[in-house]
Amino acid sequence: MKKIGVLTSGGDSPGMNAAIRAVVRKAIYHDLEVYGIYGGYSGLITGNIKKLELGSVGDIIHRGGTMLQSARCLEFKTREGQQKGIEQLKAHGIEGLVVIGGDGSYRGAKALTEQGYPCVGVPGTIDNDIPGTEFTIGFDTALNTVIDAIDKIRDTATSHERTFIIEVMGRDAGDIALWAGLAGGAETILIPEENYDMQEIAARLRKGHERGKKHSIIVIAEGVYGAVDFAKNLEEASDYETRVSVLGHIQRGGSPTVQDRVLASRLGARAVELLMEGKGGRAVGIEKNRLVDYDIIEALAKKHTLDLNIYKLSQELSI
Repeated sequence: MKKIGVLTSGGDSPGMNAAIRAVVRKAIYHDLEVYGIYGGYSGLITGNIKKLELGSVGDIIHRGGTMLQSARCLEFKTREGQQKGIEQLKAHGIEGLVVIGGDGSYRGAKALTEQGYPCVGVPGTIDNDIPGTEFTIGFDTALNTVIDAIDKIRDTATSHERTFIIEVMGRDAGDIALWAGLAGGAETILIPEENYDMQEIAARLRKGHERGKKHSIIVIAEGVYGAVDFAKNLEEASDYETRVSVLGHIQRGGSPTVQDRVLASRLGARAVELLMEGKGGRAVGIEKNRLVDYDIIEALAKKHTLDLNIYKLSQELSI
């Protein structure tokens, strides 16, 4: 293999640039040519492809977002759209592709692999919802953004003696809410993976109030329920005044943490190694601080799970 491509797809995440940098420099170190595909699968279809040099990825390791830009592409879900992408890869002489993104990006990589085009998936999403890896690129940075917000909100919650409900991202996964809730000392954490009882939450608030607690923080994952509607129902059940903060896309931005920069660098470099070994249809990840790779098709067939022991611990510590 002499020429490889790299693209980012789906929602951006802090650390994607570090992964791109690793792919480009690892490949060039081993005398491979690297081509950047701009705008995700949409750019692949239209041929928005440019050769990348060492300087192309200079001064990007600390930047959030993705220098290759990203887009969602419905056309690429079709066989016709995939064939257009393959034609562009062949026209540029690109023999293998590194795809950085979430499960939607992996599905595109799977489709190309099934049609004989070797791809390697690199998990880039703040949601931390990719099976086969303990952590995804961007998750740690998003957590730090959320924690910073929780700490600030707690200051005003204390001043006004109110219950604040903070909605975080994560799509159908509760990882951001769970980790940030535990680290931020939230009294209640709501995640899609576990059911909740509104009366029980109201009872916890009353119990805390009776022992002199003047404020509370509730962290809710977006996959559970809208925070505004939840707040209305909680006020009816508890008679406590609430305030809502929906953190939104601020969680996707910002300079990546050390952990995300290192993780992205390791995973990006490993993806290149797999292509050099002639291995396609793989995805890279990290388990117990060791790099792993696995069949991308098998990964998509599995369901993401989170550590419910952390959830139990959060309940025990928030009494």
